[in-house]
Amino acid sequence: MTAAIDLHDIRLTLPSAAGPVKILCGVSLSVVPGETVALLGPSGSGKSSLLMVAAGLEAPTAGRVCIDGTDITKMGEDELARFRRGHIGIVFQSFHLIPTMTALENVAVPLELAGARDAFDRAKTELEAVGLGKRLDHYPGQLSGGEQQRVALARAIATRPSVLFADEPTGNLDTQTGEEISELLFALHTRAKTTLFLVTHEERLARQCGRIVRLRDGLIVADASASSA
Repeated sequence: MTAAIDLHDIRLTLPSAAGPVKILCGVSLSVVPGETVALLGPSGSGKSSLLMVAAGLEAPTAGRVCIDGTDITKMGEDELARFRRGHIGIVFQSFHLIPTMTALENVAVPLELAGARDAFDRAKTELEAVGLGKRLDHYPGQLSGGEQQRVALARAIATRPSVLFADEPTGNLDTQTGEEISELLFALHTRAKTTLFLVTHEERLARQCGRIVRLRDGLIVADASASSA
């Protein structure tokens, strides 16, 4: 079976005023299609950096990244953007919605870029699926944090990506809203039959995944099923 995510000896070193800083120090990880994986670790462990590399948003200093059997490591920006459009969905902690577009327009954007002729109809369906059928014409500034994250989830899943990356998706939300978003995230994963790669600092959220990978100082220090992690 071809891995949904295959990382081989990923290294990432970034410049700083004090000199080069090693962020990732040789991370290898394979995730099978349909799997739910949580990446846990303290602040500064490299969690978000590893997600950015795996999603093709940050180029590794060394190593190889394969998504659905395709090596994306040497792709240029345009080629990467086209590849992500068809294979990868991403949800961030800070939503990253376009403020001058309505909820409907925000979700329709990736569908239009993918060439979907029914982009707005599909966007409406996705927003209804996350409980925002009555907020289609609202702008991000008119929505609560939880509603904005629902729009972001609908946008990420609209193109039916094979891999859904989520970087601290409940980090900017209160406890109750965070729980609602996490339930919705896993429901969307199941409905769309995606692979879910989740970065979080919340043990409770991580244990909803089938597998927990623990990162410390840029290295994997534990990798086990959630029931035994």
